Amino acid sequence: MSDGSTTRMNLSAIGASASVALLLVLAKLWALGLTGSLSVAASLADSGLDLIVSLGGLVAIAYAARPPDEDHAFGHSSVEDLAALGQSLFILASAVAIAVAAVTRLLGDAPPALADEGAGMGVMALSVALTVALVAWQTRVARATGNRVVLADRLHYLGDLIPNVGAILSLWASAAFGLTQVDSVVALAAAAMLLTGAVRIWLGGWNALMDRAASPEMVAGIEEIAGSWPGVRGFHDLKTRTAGSRVFVNLHIELDGTQTLTEAHDIGAGLRHAILDRYPQADVIIHKDPV
Repeated sequence: MSDGSTTRMNLSAIGASASVALLLVLAKLWALGLTGSLSVAASLADSGLDLIVSLGGLVAIAYAARPPDEDHAFGHSSVEDLAALGQSLFILASAVAIAVAAVTRLLGDAPPALADEGAGMGVMALSVALTVALVAWQTRVARATGNRVVLADRLHYLGDLIPNVGAILSLWASAAFGLTQVDSVVALAAAAMLLTGAVRIWLGGWNALMDRAASPEMVAGIEEIAGSWPGVRGFHDLKTRTAGSRVFVNLHIELDGTQTLTEAHDIGAGLRHAILDRYPQADVIIHKDPV
């Protein structure tokens, strides 16, 4: 798959995410006005943050796809990590606000009654259906491209299914049994999920900006390829670092010093393409040393 096709697929996945988030924000605003439900408010905040995250992801993927230039010889993929740090702060603030509101209601003498639960349940059911469809498309794109932004967005929407289903259950409990406090409990659970997601996004962006190495599984995979590649007598100084959805790989391979330059080049080029075939998100530089 060419870089252009990969970028278009990634943008289509994040564009669909932004469109779904915008539709759900409007629908949940209407449902919140009808019901006054904190669990719907929590889900609305989550969708609002989804919209911010998706728009940030669109900008990040588009900017990261720009080719290297004189000022950015290794490309622009680190913008994805900067976007992740900002997004995590928005998520954290939302989680705190929802948790405070939920605790206030739980400690109050008389929790406010909910209204029009049926309309609220309909909106949340729509949210679940659209989220399932979006996750299906993002799964297909992520398998084809391996883009970390798409994978993270997909994981976030999978997590959204829990508070959405919880909001439906809390509205049902209110309508059927008058258990309005279930709404606040669901909102607290949603706030906890948002907080967990904020920490995860922050750590991912921070580690990448600090040039954290690739995962042990990826390093082991590269070692396996290099160690078994024809013509390679050995290798050393394997170094990796992450930047956005890219992983930069530097590797020294040991070759027969008596062979021609063309033969040595062909061995190195073949090894580089083998690594890229398994890890399309990689940027690989191979140094050749005589045994």
